[in-house]
Amino acid sequence: MTRAFVFPGQGSQFIGMGKELAEADPIAREVFQEVDAALGADLSRLMFEGEGDALTLTENAQPALMAVSLAVFRTLLSRTGKTLPELAAFVAGHSLGEYSALAAAGSLSISDAARLLRLRGQAMQRAVPVGVGAMAALLNLDLETTEEIVADAAQGEVCSVANDNAHGQVVISGHKGAVERAIALAADRGARRSVLLPVSAPFHCPLMEPAAQEMAEALDGVSLKPPAVPLVANVVAMAVRDPNVIKSLLIEQVTGDVRWRESILVLKGSGVTELVELGAGKVLTGLCRRIDKGLAAQAIGSPAELDAFVNGISVAA
Repeated sequence: MTRAFVFPGQGSQFIGMGKELAEADPIAREVFQEVDAALGADLSRLMFEGEGDALTLTENAQPALMAVSLAVFRTLLSRTGKTLPELAAFVAGHSLGEYSALAAAGSLSISDAARLLRLRGQAMQRAVPVGVGAMAALLNLDLETTEEIVADAAQGEVCSVANDNAHGQVVISGHKGAVERAIALAADRGARRSVLLPVSAPFHCPLMEPAAQEMAEALDGVSLKPPAVPLVANVVAMAVRDPNVIKSLLIEQVTGDVRWRESILVLKGSGVTELVELGAGKVLTGLCRRIDKGLAAQAIGSPAELDAFVNGISVAA
């Protein structure tokens, strides 16, 4: 069985995430302490027992989700005594999850990933004044139809596909008026439902260009190593290992769309038969089952789930 590790993005966060793991394992605690030290803030306390509104802030949610994913990953390595290449052939992450994937693959340090993600969250929030932009999920429409809708809805404003998550689940982003026009058009073109998303900025669209410029400057000062296994990058839906290419794609990713459905199909086409989601929630596991029911998928975020996976590895060995 060929495995890929996948790492969740924003929207998977919840108060209490990672707490049980931190209480159960010193390796996990070390990851949370490392992230807190890198940020000069008690982010772990916010994650474990803070207020939901504060955790949902982009500048907090992004490094927090990475911290949980890396706590799970590092604990998994410790428990199995195996290296990443012995456990998985590829990594991939949904939007910010790409930084988690790179940290797991040894391309980025956890400290650098935490600092970059805090900056990324702040830069994305600064890029567009609150209320100017919006995002919406259009359900039961294919990508081609959605692309036609956003082109018709733009009318001189920005409106584009932000996330191609799975069959029948495409997220759009742009100016609020244009997104609202797209919702109206979607109803006439067969959408089962269209939902405005509770986000603070229109991510993954050209309005994020100021944030992309900030990330370019930040990444210029960070050294990336070749990942231990290939990364299937969001914005191109293909496997990459060259650090310079990865840097340019991380910048492009800020304004580009997350081609998650295609990325999962690329993993399958590369021989992957099992996806394991590491971190908070089970969003990617659910999407995987919608994209291709032939792929085995499971999520690991708690000590019990980690135990079950490790025991399964031991039995298989």
